[in-house]
Amino acid sequence: MQIHTLKRQHPNKKFQQVGRGGTRGKTSGRGGKGQTARAGNKRRPEIRDIIKKLPKLRGYRFASFAPKSSPVNVGALEVFEASSVVNPKSLFEKNLIRRMNGTISNVKILGDGEISKKLSIVDCKVSKSARLKIEKAGGNIK
Repeated sequence: MQIHTLKRQHPNKKFQQVGRGGTRGKTSGRGGKGQTARAGNKRRPEIRDIIKKLPKLRGYRFASFAPKSSPVNVGALEVFEASSVVNPKSLFEKNLIRRMNGTISNVKILGDGEISKKLSIVDCKVSKSARLKIEKAGGNIK
């Protein structure tokens, strides 16, 4: 027995290579010929064509972040007594507006209907036609 004739009892384990490139660089596993290797290869994914055909929700970028006002018509203010103060809290108590996200929202009084009582409007937005009707009835707006 000589030293160059000796063999290991457990030889080093060699991992079997798979055919998708191995460790020898790009396409050394012989992949990637055909359509993908040619110039001008720009295949569109099918899902993109499906997405492009779906209807879009227009105007989503320009939606206002300002809180929306609850509309109340002038005719609905007849439930208040004469010379009383109308504010968002009193409108909520009379069930003319509802809470939005747990808080009493802003209020805008619109000009639909008629009013005959003198009311004081506080902390509410008022349209031009509603302002005329309220002031004509003797009320004021703060």
